[in-house]
Amino acid sequence: MNDSVFHRLYDSYHQDVFQFLIYLVKNRQTAEDLVQEVYVRVLRAYSKFEGKSSEKTWLFSIAKNVAIDHFRKQAVRKKRLFESFDWETMQLPSSDMLPEDSVQLNDEMKTLLVALDDCTGDQKMVIIMRYFQELSIAETAQVLSWTEGKVKTTQHRAIKALRERLSTKEEGIVHHE
Repeated sequence: MNDSVFHRLYDSYHQDVFQFLIYLVKNRQTAEDLVQEVYVRVLRAYSKFEGKSSEKTWLFSIAKNVAIDHFRKQAVRKKRLFESFDWETMQLPSSDMLPEDSVQLNDEMKTLLVALDDCTGDQKMVIIMRYFQELSIAETAQVLSWTEGKVKTTQHRAIKALRERLSTKEEGIVHHE
């Protein structure tokens, strides 16, 4: 991989990859570290990139794998049970508050990000890709190596779960006032 290709990829997608990771981990330093890992993997793997997907979806699939590895390592550190971490069904609660970058987000988006911690990893990933990163269903399917049907189903279940959680929170606020 020559320098100009690397710089073009970095310049074109750095901000998107960083935002994707910060929405997942909610910590600026961790997201920056993970972005570095993404680009280390890009350097190692670019010769194998066959152009079957866009560079953007390829980068997001690498970022997704880096994020999954990060959460697995966290789970191992906490529980020492690597085999017990099931990305598809486990929740990914972040112990961190929303990053200072979230000041730019409106209150609804902040509430949604917090509520996403109650979703499964798959649901959280789909919602972030579809609504925060504005990837199409086809692009999201490519990143996750899923069918478009699985993306739609996961998205539907995530939205249903989020609606329930958010309406429960609103009811709790109304009752406490």
